[in-house]
Amino acid sequence: MASSHSSSPVPQSKSSDAFFKKEADATKRFRPVQSLPDVCPKEPTGNPNSLHDSPSLVVDQQRWTIYHSKVNLPAALNDPRLAKRESDFFTKTWGVDFVDTEVTPSFYLPQITKEHFASYQQEITPREKVHERCKNTCTPKDTFDRTLLHTHDKSRTDLEQVPKIFMKPDFALEDSLTFNAVLPWSHFSTAGGKGNRDAASSKLLQEKLSHYLDIVEVNIAHQISLRSEAFFHAMTSQHELQDYLRKTSQAVKLLREKISKIDKVMCEGSLRVLRLSLTRNNCIKAYNKLKLMATVHQTQPTVQLLLSTSEYVGALDLIATTQEVLQQELQGIHSFRHLGSQLCELEKLIDKMMIAEFSTYARNDLNRPLEDDCQILEEERLVSLVFGLLKQRKLNFYEIYGDEMINTAKNIIKQCVVNTVSQIEEIDTEVVVKLADQMRMMNFPQWFDLLKNIFSKFTIFLKRVKATLNTIRSVVFLVLDKNQKTRDLEDTLQKSSAKESLVDSEVAYLTHEGMFISDAFGDGELLAGAADSASQRNTSPNSEPCSSDSVSEPECATDSSSSKEHTSSSGTPGGVEMMIGEDMKLTDLELGRLANNIQELLYNASDICHDRSVKFLMARAKDGFLEKLNSNEFVTLSRLMEGFILDTEQICGRKSMSLRGALQSQANRFVNRFHEERKTKLSLLLDNERWKQAEVPAEFQDLVDSVSDGRISLPEKKTAATEERKPAEFLIVEGQKYATVGTVLLLIRIILEYCQCVDNIPSITTDMLTRLSDLLKYFNSRSCQLVLGAGALQVVGLKTITTKNLALSSRCLQLIVHYIPIIRAHFEARLQPKQFSMLRHFDHITKDYHDHIAEISAKLVAIMDSLFDKLLSKYEVKAPVPSACFRNICKQMAKMHEAIYDLLPEEQTQMLFLRINASYKLHLKRQLAHLNVVNDGGPLNGLVTSDVAFYTGNLQALKGLNNLDLNMAEIWEQKR
Repeated sequence: MASSHSSSPVPQSKSSDAFFKKEADATKRFRPVQSLPDVCPKEPTGNPNSLHDSPSLVVDQQRWTIYHSKVNLPAALNDPRLAKRESDFFTKTWGVDFVDTEVTPSFYLPQITKEHFASYQQEITPREKVHERCKNTCTPKDTFDRTLLHTHDKSRTDLEQVPKIFMKPDFALEDSLTFNAVLPWSHFSTAGGKGNRDAASSKLLQEKLSHYLDIVEVNIAHQISLRSEAFFHAMTSQHELQDYLRKTSQAVKLLREKISKIDKVMCEGSLRVLRLSLTRNNCIKAYNKLKLMATVHQTQPTVQLLLSTSEYVGALDLIATTQEVLQQELQGIHSFRHLGSQLCELEKLIDKMMIAEFSTYARNDLNRPLEDDCQILEEERLVSLVFGLLKQRKLNFYEIYGDEMINTAKNIIKQCVVNTVSQIEEIDTEVVVKLADQMRMMNFPQWFDLLKNIFSKFTIFLKRVKATLNTIRSVVFLVLDKNQKTRDLEDTLQKSSAKESLVDSEVAYLTHEGMFISDAFGDGELLAGAADSASQRNTSPNSEPCSSDSVSEPECATDSSSSKEHTSSSGTPGGVEMMIGEDMKLTDLELGRLANNIQELLYNASDICHDRSVKFLMARAKDGFLEKLNSNEFVTLSRLMEGFILDTEQICGRKSMSLRGALQSQANRFVNRFHEERKTKLSLLLDNERWKQAEVPAEFQDLVDSVSDGRISLPEKKTAATEERKPAEFLIVEGQKYATVGTVLLLIRIILEYCQCVDNIPSITTDMLTRLSDLLKYFNSRSCQLVLGAGALQVVGLKTITTKNLALSSRCLQLIVHYIPIIRAHFEARLQPKQFSMLRHFDHITKDYHDHIAEISAKLVAIMDSLFDKLLSKYEVKAPVPSACFRNICKQMAKMHEAIYDLLPEEQTQMLFLRINASYKLHLKRQLAHLNVVNDGGPLNGLVTSDVAFYTGNLQALKGLNNLDLNMAEIWEQKR
């Protein structure tokens, strides 16, 4: 039977530990608990040495198990030290020194519940039923001694006489129900008449309880008698126990002597060495602390020295480091109680100095001579200033640079105007004081050269601003990149520290158990990078800022302020390496916003230059100077402005709309004036046009030839040799002859001027298309009024509108129609796809011109139709043949042919005479029907046939009409 205080849990080895290479044996890894010899061994002997060797507290000879714990039950029950015999001695008392404590549950044993036995119970239940069934069927074998069985049955029968209530574990007479069940009150009643019976019952109850006690005692004595041999064996083994105790005492004494010698030989000297080493380290720390105080004492002179050389970043780093040292390493030192506040005031002074220095730098950088030099002014100084301002979180320093840009842009224009005016002798600066008035006195070439100079200065100015702002942005991005690397390094260190914490715990465990670390790390060598990061991580956070070798001089603070400050050197755009300290606590959002603001500042620089240029243009345009420019001058100005706009867009990366809008506004005014001049010129030409065929100068023929080659542009001025070429009678266009008037020749030149303007100024394409459409419509309507409407009779003073005038007008319209598709294609190539709907104007114009040409053709036919009606209404069929009527008709037809043949193409002439012939046949047929002349072969029919033959012969004899199908049979009524 195991006692609760004599056993202890035995630690179990973890055989599945993946970290160790070697599996430690349980006897080596754990120190077993030594047990005393058995009190009652099963086979006692007189020689204790035959059982065990001499006891040892260092190494045990035998592993203890729970089976070594045994005790004699009768000896325990008959313990004379107990005051009384108690039945619950297992839980109440076990000797006088026993303390009742709760046994802590074992960590190595699981918590067993009924569910663990569910499967077993399901499996064993059927077997138990089968077993019970077989037991009832088969009689058990008589394997036991009948006497023992009889004794056992008798004792069992006697125990069954004892009531079950006495056998309950919760039996307590304090309970009223239990007491009433054992001692009913009816046995103690003394009522009259029943006294004798109650006394007899009480006596009977006493005897019954005594009988129960005897039965229990007999059974207990019987059980003790069965175990008497074990009791006597325990008594005989007391001598062996005394021998074991004596040997144990001797072993303990010898062990203590050995431990004392080991303490003197091996421990006292080592402890003295450790004590001296600790004292030495304390002295070194005190010495380093004094040296650190001496270094901090030199902070203010060192800061003054750094500020004298504009080393703002170094001064701020030194101040920050000193403040950190004062708060951590030198906290509470009385002599430095005012140094912190003094350094704070000094830091505020440095902030003001840096802002003033940056303002001075921006002024010097932007106001230096504008030459073709876009290099950064003192780049190292700029980088140092920007780092200092970022360190102090002065993130609005770029606004100072923006203000200086505005002032510089104003000064550039002012200086250019002053320099240009001083070189012009015609301008008296003493009489005309204002620069704007002086500028308005310049002619276009002088003003154009001034504008060109301003644009070139602005271009250099923007390049210089871009270079400076790029340097500032590079510094910002450098700090941003440093922040990102710092976060990545922190993440790496956290992962490494997590791994190393596991490794450190395992190493400590192995060292404690006496194993070699090299064995544990046999297969799992750590990475060198993790080891390096661990060495950095394990550096004491309270380490001294300067070692004993690095702080011997006060100036060391300028080079290496503190080992606590981890810095990294990075090359800036100018090749300057700056130290970025970890105390530059700027978030990525702040740095990104600052970088965007600096980029926006570059955009603002472009807008400033454009705005100043617009004001310069508006100052010159007040007296209508720009609107009075001719086409070439305005095109030159437009190209200059477009070039400057593209240059600024390329430099700054964004479009500025102010100058472009001003150019568009001036272009619109130029288009209006350009169109009004051409329209007025065309109106004057039409009012003076006499509608006679004009000779075509060679320059117009060259102009048409250039268009035929696919180019729409005005040819350059010809030399004297080409000007000697004689004018031509017709204008040759793609092999066709066009008889034109002088107005149309000039109109073609005007049309080409519109097209060339579109090439030179693409922004006015849509306006020019609208104006050109208006011009073509105006020419069509005005020419219709003058020729078809006979307006030329009053305007020019023509006597009549002849057929030649009509034919010439039609041919001029056909020439314009020929060029409309070419003009349409020219504009279509320069329009945006969403603007193609404007091309419908050309379709409408083409339709109007074709209608006008058809009206002229109808007018020519109408003239001959009225003539036929007048002549044939008087026609009589009589001799002589040919008649005078037909002779007159043939004469008028010949005049018509002579008037239009040289003006219209042969195909149009044939079509026109076919229509005239149809009109002739209609009137002749009507007259013959009136005269009742039929095709019957009679004399009248013969006379008419002769006249018609005369008409046909004369008409087919005209040029180009010999193959004309006249079909004169239609003059006769068909017989029904």
